[in-house]
Amino acid sequence: MPLAYRNVSELSAAAALLSAQSGARLLGGGTLLVRRVNEGDTSIDTYVRLRDPKLLLLDAAGETVRLGAGVTMAWIAREPALTFLAPVARAIGGPAVAAGGNLFAPSPYGDFGVALLALDAVISVEGTGGASELPAEAFFAARDNLAAGSIVTAVTFHRPPDGAFRYLKVSRVKPKGAAVVSIAAMVNRASGTVTEARIALGAMAKTPIRSHGAENALTGAALTAESIERAARIAPEETSPATDAIASGWYRKTVLPVHLRRLLLDMLA
Repeated sequence: MPLAYRNVSELSAAAALLSAQSGARLLGGGTLLVRRVNEGDTSIDTYVRLRDPKLLLLDAAGETVRLGAGVTMAWIAREPALTFLAPVARAIGGPAVAAGGNLFAPSPYGDFGVALLALDAVISVEGTGGASELPAEAFFAARDNLAAGSIVTAVTFHRPPDGAFRYLKVSRVKPKGAAVVSIAAMVNRASGTVTEARIALGAMAKTPIRSHGAENALTGAALTAESIERAARIAPEETSPATDAIASGWYRKTVLPVHLRRLLLDMLA
């Protein structure tokens, strides 16, 4: 069956097309979608390319950062105002993958979503039913069940204070292989006490997840080797990692505390 290709300039028109035509799919970077077609997925019959300029807006000048859905990993990696995110973007695939996005990549991929969880990002979604904004955690919980025609338009988050954000990706193929585990942490402190902690994990469940137990172990306490050890012990209990060609679920659970401990101890340096 031949594939159709539709160029659309307005988001509302793209949403209507995607909602009305079951075989239509929005074409972003194409990393996931084109692979599905090449592997024989006959449920897809139409690529929809949305060329709305607002999807290419990147606003990182102030304390609030807004990334349009068309902003690529390569763009983020070279943006001077986003140096704290550059290690995340650079760890995601080769040049072809970096020319796209990352929010819908399945585990053990999707590392950028891990960073967005730790940054408490808000995901903007528009469709035939209107516009909505979802906290990143709610977005990942609902990602596979969004209404037909839903289109992610942007992500928004507050710029982290200097030294408060860390990211670590563990992979067998360096530096850009699929993750054994990826970790992002946002830890705010005042007078030596942790006032807020967000610990996000990748490749430890079907989608990126928060480790609320580890966060609670840190919040309200001084960031010390002892509080870090408590958080590291708790984190695996909240995970359900898959066994795949990269690593077994048992191995992922075993190494998670080691790498979470290292990442948090780095904040003490």
